[in-house]
Amino acid sequence: MPDQLSRNPPPSASGPPTPGRRADARHNRARLLQAAREAYALNGTDVSSSAIARRAGVGAATLYRHFPTRGSLIAAAFSEQLGQCVAALDEALQDDDPWRGLRDVLTKVCMMQAQDRGFSAAFLSQFPDAPDVHRERARAETCLARLVQRAKDSGQLREDFDPSDVTLLLLANNGVVRESPAASMAASRRLLAYFLQSCPPADGTPLPPPAPLRLDDLYRPPRRTE
Repeated sequence: MPDQLSRNPPPSASGPPTPGRRADARHNRARLLQAAREAYALNGTDVSSSAIARRAGVGAATLYRHFPTRGSLIAAAFSEQLGQCVAALDEALQDDDPWRGLRDVLTKVCMMQAQDRGFSAAFLSQFPDAPDVHRERARAETCLARLVQRAKDSGQLREDFDPSDVTLLLLANNGVVRESPAASMAASRRLLAYFLQSCPPADGTPLPPPAPLRLDDLYRPPRRTE
């Protein structure tokens, strides 16, 4: 009687991942994330994936196995900072003093922006393959609008203040970030102090109409004109 063909697929040459291989994969992923955070902090998120792979001491294939797209790598690299940002907003909404809550959030976000040149770009850029980033950014905008309204309702914030003014602050703060961490922090603190001093209710000339800006406008490339 002829031998019958097995219905089971042939065993894979590589076999199932062993504990040692899984540990190696976790180690490589951690090295890639650390290298990405360091590179982004120094140079923003324009660093190429190949440069990050070299910095981590792994091949490009290893990088793409863990992070198939640039957006997925950036989102993973800044997931901790993103969580801190959203947590700061939640904490501010629980503060009994609406102005203090808003002020503390602006201080924390400006500090994070000055310390890490990649964070704000990661949080505010458009990554179609990073839905968590979009979801948290939308939540941040909602929380920010509530913080602003609470401060207005308490009489501690000028009535013509608009949530888009926070976008203006972050644009300006991003502009003062320098190579030197000390210079970045000093410039950011001074800029924020000027901004906060203009926020209490005033009887002077009202501000011009707010700019039509959202958080995701911060790092959108400018339109080219022919």
